[in-house]
Amino acid sequence: MVPGGGGVSQRHSLLEDLQALATGTLFVALAVLLFQHVGMVTGGTAGIAFVLHYATGVPFGAAFFVLNLPFYWLAWQRMGRRFTIKTFCAVALLALLTGWVPQWLELQRVAPLFAAIGGGLLAGTGFLILFRHRASLGGLNVLVLWLQDKRGWRAGKVQMAIDLAILLAATPWLDARRLGLSVLGALAVNFALAVNHKPGRYVAV
Repeated sequence: MVPGGGGVSQRHSLLEDLQALATGTLFVALAVLLFQHVGMVTGGTAGIAFVLHYATGVPFGAAFFVLNLPFYWLAWQRMGRRFTIKTFCAVALLALLTGWVPQWLELQRVAPLFAAIGGGLLAGTGFLILFRHRASLGGLNVLVLWLQDKRGWRAGKVQMAIDLAILLAATPWLDARRLGLSVLGALAVNFALAVNHKPGRYVAV
């Protein structure tokens, strides 16, 4: 692995990819637990899954897994076979972890502000780990990475714009306090991405 541009690109080993998928999805699953505890919504495909969960009672993991299915064709066509397979595995693992983690970890009290900022930074770091191993959590992440690869658009900025649009669409299920926390959480997610995920900074695949 070569941290930074100008080096020779090297392929990640299978063990490196596996630990990245496990670590990245665990970070995001912990963020989802924090968000759910205070009734927040986040952005991306996960945000849509949150809205479906709050509106219909469908488990978050099941909604998240199904929502991602249409995006694998784009991932296969635009990002390649390896990316698509790793993304599918990451999505499936996150769908499972969001059901398992609450059985392993019971939260008694979480300050809403901490849930928004801490959860957002956890999720952003999880995304970053996955992105650097040429994987994502599917859905809109695939679109964001494709736009960065093909158009040079910064992933963090594009993701932020999409996330804010989703948060606005979720307003029927959020009061002003939870909406504000959700916006803060989305900003924390995308702050981590915008600062750390830049084209050419990390070139291992």
